[in-house]
Amino acid sequence: MDTLAVTRRHDLTDAQWAALAPLLPAVSVLGRPLKWSRRQLIDGIRWRIRVGAPWRDVPADYGPWQTLYWLFRRWQRDGTWQMVLTGLQAHADAAGRIRWDVSVDSTSVRAHQHAAGARRDSGLQREPPGGVDTEPDDHALGRSRGGRTTKVHLACEQGRKALLLLLTAGHRGDSPQFVPVLQGIRVPRLGPGRHVHGDERTWVRPRHVGHERRAGAVRYWVSLPKRLVLKALHRPAGRAARRG
Repeated sequence: MDTLAVTRRHDLTDAQWAALAPLLPAVSVLGRPLKWSRRQLIDGIRWRIRVGAPWRDVPADYGPWQTLYWLFRRWQRDGTWQMVLTGLQAHADAAGRIRWDVSVDSTSVRAHQHAAGARRDSGLQREPPGGVDTEPDDHALGRSRGGRTTKVHLACEQGRKALLLLLTAGHRGDSPQFVPVLQGIRVPRLGPGRHVHGDERTWVRPRHVGHERRAGAVRYWVSLPKRLVLKALHRPAGRAARRG
């Protein structure tokens, strides 16, 4: 196992790397070996994602920014990041660190001013988005009172671990995305479990679900599986008064 000095506060520890390394694709034996280890490159990618800085501003300790961006985009396009996330969730579930009482909510994020120039036909832009998910035509950008915004729909278990994240345009409603968020939570169960739709893999999904009650949302709740016990949370009176 590679052991490196943790140069910054949020770099991977040896224990974290030991859990992550087996989930990564095998290193190719072809071509020239990389000067920078995968652990350094992943730490650099994590630094950039956490800070939100341009790729060119990533500290040189992690490697050239071009190498970091190339690895990030390659793994985004072939689904490696999604595979790693699913593997980590499966191991966390096997260790009993996921509580399957799930809450769903959303928040809006202001888009950068440069987002106003995004193309409608994303497949024809200079570098197509790629990845395992289809890029929406609106790039998850919408208009609301605050200008151009993106809405982040998040499903979180009671241990405060995120299970699924879905992006939509900022003016989209919460309730229509409730069922798609729940349907996207699919964590493979490493031990004995129940087969789903004839699939040979076994999956574990939410047991109880909580969602803030909003007018007109009942029609989305009735499409949920009967095994889910829905806990609809009433909207606070103060928030209702402010929104009119």
